[in-house]
Amino acid sequence: MKITGARLIITSPDRNFITLRIDTDEGIYGLGDGTLNGRELAVASYLTEHVIPCLIGRDPFQTEDIWQYLYRGAYWRRGPVTMAAIAAVDVALWDIKGKALNTPVYNLLGGASRNGCMVYTHANGADIAEAVDSVQKHLAEGYIAVRAQAGVPGIASSYGVPKKGKPYEPAERGLPSESLWSTEKYLRFAPKLFDAVRNAVGEDVHLLHDVHHRLTPIQAARLGKSLEPYDLFWMEDATPAEHQEGFKIIRQHTTTPLAVGEVFNSIWDAHDLVRNQWIDYLRMTVSHGGGITPAKKTADFCDLYQVKTGYHGATDLSPVTMAAALHVGLAVHNFGIQEHMPHTALTDEVFPHAYKFENGYMHPGDAPGLGVTIDEDLAAKYPYQRAYLPVARLLDGTLTDW
Repeated sequence: MKITGARLIITSPDRNFITLRIDTDEGIYGLGDGTLNGRELAVASYLTEHVIPCLIGRDPFQTEDIWQYLYRGAYWRRGPVTMAAIAAVDVALWDIKGKALNTPVYNLLGGASRNGCMVYTHANGADIAEAVDSVQKHLAEGYIAVRAQAGVPGIASSYGVPKKGKPYEPAERGLPSESLWSTEKYLRFAPKLFDAVRNAVGEDVHLLHDVHHRLTPIQAARLGKSLEPYDLFWMEDATPAEHQEGFKIIRQHTTTPLAVGEVFNSIWDAHDLVRNQWIDYLRMTVSHGGGITPAKKTADFCDLYQVKTGYHGATDLSPVTMAAALHVGLAVHNFGIQEHMPHTALTDEVFPHAYKFENGYMHPGDAPGLGVTIDEDLAAKYPYQRAYLPVARLLDGTLTDW
């Protein structure tokens, strides 16, 4: 089998997606996701101008060699654009391999290690009462793990809280919006939120919370300690992790489990975090971390240190990445939990898929390959529209982490 062609399908069914299709001389094709929220066309250009020409004529079964060729062969390694492009190729090749062998991808990764992947979804509200109602609504839908976010009093726009009457989607069309942030108000508010949620739902529900990189290590340590009575499943992205040793400070002050990594694109971003056991869950995505090939290796490295997976699974990744994450999650021994921010009905229509949700768990399905296709005619009706994530400033105007 040889690769005969590859092309991009750029579409925006409610939000932008970059999909790579790789074709072979046996009529089998594979799909990969190259979406990088707010920088999608940079990945598209990297693939079109620099990667696709290097794929023609290669054996798609050689996933390891092709991955090394694209990573080491470019000399300029890592970075979100490069790794998202490599991931798009790698995932598409695993899709081809599974289809050619007539088996789901998880069987090529060691087979199923569990019956399904526990997932968590997002609950949010403008205030505590709305957030509690949202958590209870998702529990009624069958979820057993829920991330809770609420508007912070005195702050006009809080992370994770949608505009009135709309599903939460942080990327907005047009130029980046700006929001204000107060760490002091947030640190006083967060324990009140989880006191209310825990009292409403009882002890058996897994509760999660996303800080979204907004605290210093000592501030995050204070927050983690204040949330200990509410038994969180994890506290996510408590501080920017460019300085990995910052998590050492947090770990020394709290027993609240720590998760980080949705902006990582290599195991080197988490090397010290993992080997020093400063975190409990690694959230680096299959698509931003270079694909299925490095995801399996990274999970195995984490397993040595009792760190589990917790892959990012928001709507800034297409159903192709959700399927890939579920195949990896079903197979690896140290799976922890999978984020599930459901796509819109239109996105699901553009990307028909075999994966499904039931009673708090998701399964990738047993279709050969990834189990995801794309309706190209429908996709063509929704052209790319420039969109950006917001930026945040402190109350005095200083730009801070969003």
